[in-house]
Amino acid sequence: MGKIGHDSIFTLPYRAGVGVPPGMEVLDFPQLLARARSHGVDPYALRRPDFHVLIAVLSGTVRCSLDFADHVLRPGDWLWVRPGQVQRYDSSLDAAEGRAVLFLPGFLDQATAEQAGVDRGTWRPASAPADARQDSLRPLLDLLEHEYALWDGLQAERHTQVLRHLLAALVLRLAAVHGADADQAAGGEAFLRFQSAVEQDFTRSHRVEDYAARLGYSVRTLTRACQAGVGVGAKGYLDNRVLLEAKRLLVHTDLPAGTIGQRLGFPEATVFTKFFRRHTGLTPTGFRAAMRAPGIQESALSNLRNIDIRTRCDRP
Repeated sequence: MGKIGHDSIFTLPYRAGVGVPPGMEVLDFPQLLARARSHGVDPYALRRPDFHVLIAVLSGTVRCSLDFADHVLRPGDWLWVRPGQVQRYDSSLDAAEGRAVLFLPGFLDQATAEQAGVDRGTWRPASAPADARQDSLRPLLDLLEHEYALWDGLQAERHTQVLRHLLAALVLRLAAVHGADADQAAGGEAFLRFQSAVEQDFTRSHRVEDYAARLGYSVRTLTRACQAGVGVGAKGYLDNRVLLEAKRLLVHTDLPAGTIGQRLGFPEATVFTKFFRRHTGLTPTGFRAAMRAPGIQESALSNLRNIDIRTRCDRP
């Protein structure tokens, strides 16, 4: 189980390297460690990157946590860390071989982003690298890495386009292999617009009626769109997004519960407590204590830690 403690969530901004393409990088694990340390960042600290990180394990094993899920990545496994998610490496990267592809939101073209679900939902790697279609992933990664290594700043715009297309091929293949949120398209434009609006305003408005009025839909239309896209109604989707952020702040910061409630748009601490208890069965302080208790059994927290990807909108 990943370590849970009194860590603060460190928001990790993207700092472009010198002599690299604008908006993306391909690094092996030693380079990833060196990059972090050159910026004064503990590579094993809890962080919340504001950029995408694709982690591919080629040999050895990497243990890491992503929000409230622990992952053991073995050769052939991939993990996609999206902007705003809380992530940490729980094993030494020196003991494994792999690659990390870093890229900024907006680096890929809109059509690719929509097809691959880049800016919505959460994608997880397969539980085992047995799927034969994964044979197509390594050549794409190698080609992207090779092209990245050729960067010399000359014909920068054209070279950037080549890298953009190669990365697009990789993420589209990942989506095909791992089924990255394909069902969300069933919600149509209404769901996607609602999802985007929730991301912008979930700390200010907890009423579906407010989003419906702003987007020009009825509450019923948004509810149907969410049911089709992620299997939960619009109110459930919105509440789950608020709940995820509450859990992140309770576990990974020492902010008082009342302050967290204020940050999330609750008018009073008692309203936040009532909301949190209704969804988890625990008060905010009780949840924090349970998650931080030494030696706690994994089974005792399974219902609290495992946030379902589709219904709990596990994203930034």
